[in-house]
Amino acid sequence: MNSPDSPDVPDAPDAARSEGSGEAPACSAKGCRDAAVWVLAWNNPKLHTPERRKTWLACEEHREHLSRFLGVRGFLKDVVKLDEWVQPEGSERR
Repeated sequence: MNSPDSPDVPDAPDAARSEGSGEAPACSAKGCRDAAVWVLAWNNPKLHTPERRKTWLACEEHREHLSRFLGVRGFLKDVVKLDEWVQPEGSERR
């Protein structure tokens, strides 16, 4: 999924590394350990049903870059503040 021209893209989708560990969720951008502020809900229409949402988390610095990465592929469905996010049924975040 990574390419040389997009070094801040997560190694794996849904890379909320800190979930369940008691720590604040971290940004999904590769190498970033900053606290997540945004949820980027997405799906790949070739793989997922229309209602399914996968998520990446983003800090302020990486929100635009990750949104653009997903958006140019037609995957980005929504960007919501983390504290306002309600995970839809049928979606997943790892």
